[in-house]
Amino acid sequence: MPGPMSGEGARPRNPVPTVDVIIEYGGGIVLVERRNPPHGWALPGGFIEYGETAEAAVAREAREETNLDLEDLTQFRVYSDPRRDCRMHTITVVFIATGRGRLKPGDDAADAAVFQPARLPERMAFDHASIVGDYQRTRARTSL
Repeated sequence: MPGPMSGEGARPRNPVPTVDVIIEYGGGIVLVERRNPPHGWALPGGFIEYGETAEAAVAREAREETNLDLEDLTQFRVYSDPRRDCRMHTITVVFIATGRGRLKPGDDAADAAVFQPARLPERMAFDHASIVGDYQRTRARTSL
């Protein structure tokens, strides 16, 4: 079986699945300021729990971190660079959605705010600035 093994009969080491969402809200996109390391501003998201779909995970994480419900959820892209998260190798499924409700930080978000995609905060976590850049370029070419 391919993949790094730690011994005879050992299970392969696999990347951890996560989700992130670009929430269109209030004329911009929602970012959360992370309360826990790695610090910085990030797209709402997190780990997919065992037995949970990616769609259910992203709706749960968005609600926990931003107090917003998601509408018109669309899968955008998958990002898998082993260096995208300094803690471990993760693979994220990124979605785009419209946010409904009153924006309020929650769970492990120290703050939540709306930003223009062209004017992101200086301190972005993970590869989220790159993801937002891909989103901007795609929006300029198509109507997602």
